Amino acid sequence: PPVKIMEHFPVKTRHKLTPAEVETACKSTKRTVDPSAILLDMGQNLAGFPEITLQGKPGQTVTMVVSEGLTDENAANQRQTGRQHYYTYTLRSYEPETWHPRFSYYGFRYIQLEGAVFPGEYNPYGLPVVENITSCFIYNSAEEGSVFECSNPIFTAAHKLIRNAERSNMQSVFTDCPHREKLGWLEQVHLNGPSLFYNYDLTSYIPKVLRDIADSQRPNGMVPTVAPQYVIFEWPGMEGFAESPEWGATLIISPWMYYENYGDDSLIREYYPNMVAYLDYLGTRAEDNLIDFGLGDWYDYGDFKAGFSRNTPVGLVASAQYYMDILYMIKAAELLGKHEDASRFRLLAQNVRESFNRKYFDPATNDYGTGSQTSNAFPLFLGMVPYEKRQAVIDNLVGDIREHGVRLTTGDVGNRFLFRSLADNGLDELMYEMHNHYDTPGYGFQLQYGATTLTEQWDPRQGSSWNHFMMGQIDEWLFRSLAGIKTDLSSPGMQHLLIQPSVVGDLTSVHGRTATLYGDVDVAWARNGDDFSINITLPANVTADVFMPGQLSPVKVSSGRHSLSSKIK
Repeated sequence: PPVKIMEHFPVKTRHKLTPAEVETACKSTKRTVDPSAILLDMGQNLAGFPEITLQGKPGQTVTMVVSEGLTDENAANQRQTGRQHYYTYTLRSYEPETWHPRFSYYGFRYIQLEGAVFPGEYNPYGLPVVENITSCFIYNSAEEGSVFECSNPIFTAAHKLIRNAERSNMQSVFTDCPHREKLGWLEQVHLNGPSLFYNYDLTSYIPKVLRDIADSQRPNGMVPTVAPQYVIFEWPGMEGFAESPEWGATLIISPWMYYENYGDDSLIREYYPNMVAYLDYLGTRAEDNLIDFGLGDWYDYGDFKAGFSRNTPVGLVASAQYYMDILYMIKAAELLGKHEDASRFRLLAQNVRESFNRKYFDPATNDYGTGSQTSNAFPLFLGMVPYEKRQAVIDNLVGDIREHGVRLTTGDVGNRFLFRSLADNGLDELMYEMHNHYDTPGYGFQLQYGATTLTEQWDPRQGSSWNHFMMGQIDEWLFRSLAGIKTDLSSPGMQHLLIQPSVVGDLTSVHGRTATLYGDVDVAWARNGDDFSINITLPANVTADVFMPGQLSPVKVSSGRHSLSSKIK
């Protein structure tokens, strides 16, 4: 679907820069700021451009500097997002004129307007008068069919942060940010894939992403970190940005997510040769069945500047991702009836798992790698942990979370596997506690500092972008655990669902909705003391097994509206 202007936002507040602010702003922004400058807060960070209606004289010009941050002098600040980026419009007549850019866009919340005034303002120099100015929010027009809201304001607002960051970066490619790079960093597509599938109709978009990856794949099978590959990271110190297994994995994982959500295996069939070529390429980089290169758990959290993985060995993350790829390839080969490939991949998976546990698992401490949250969560999620050691590793993971004040230390890659490891092992209560606060690291902290889109760093004060969606993995938990809407992996296409809400913390209500190919699935539940009630709406040709809290046997329902109730045990 095309990128369009999807929303407009009016001016929320405006501030006329004082002469002193203009003078100091010129120095801090490295740009001549016009004395007429007015700072407009549009209230919403977004990807797009301004649209202005004004009236003046032919030949007069007005300039709009856009930014998502401010200097200390209340001027537009593009230091972290790529400068200089501004728009200048020249009037052609005495009549009111409306204009917006057509060939570029930027990520911004603020508009610094220069060379114009608003109606009724002092205007000794006869500057053009602004009749209206709005922010145009542009993003892909793929149909959006989701709702998530609950009684907890942090989680409701976190979903909105993620949704607006996804929209901002849902352009011709899934960008990581709408300003300084606009590159299609691939890891987001599978690590945030569940969120994207819950929120949008991706029946056209994901095939386009796979085509971009196939076009960018090298003859030796290597998949770069970005596709299309507008930039080749080939200078010293940037090798991890050129290729990283967690990024290239989108080629293998996204076709399966597509199959699970839409029941359509065409991407697996079409790109199977590319998937095999990439897996075989990773094999050429392996020593003793393990690989050790890439970015690792990018932007993990600690008392250090975020960037390359610091808490978890890069090789552990890369090799776990390699193993995950192999598991998907076994399923792909079996689906397509390629039995020799399936046998080869099964043997490879066994060898990788044995080598992984031999190198990274310490049977004395029951920790993987450094014992970080990512170190233990990733192999737990993948089922790499020896059965008799599984509970001990879970206990260590929980212990580390509690040692950090019930806070996470994971990054871009580890987030999803930490969140899923907790949810899959009955620890949604801990997951709730870990995010139900306004401290850093967490979504509440971003809200406390006024974020309206998801920020690049857990602590937005550290600089960098205020409009990334790479840390949005909690959205999967909101829909999958709190609303309880789960795909039945044995029945691809979402024609049969598992509805299994987690009633945790102080939640008293949750409402979640997602669109399937057959219509909307809507789940709304409420708790009043020990009384639990749930309303479920299923479209035609969709069935579900509903697991009420504390009950092991499901209630089977089909298309239509259903109201169920029980006591919370």
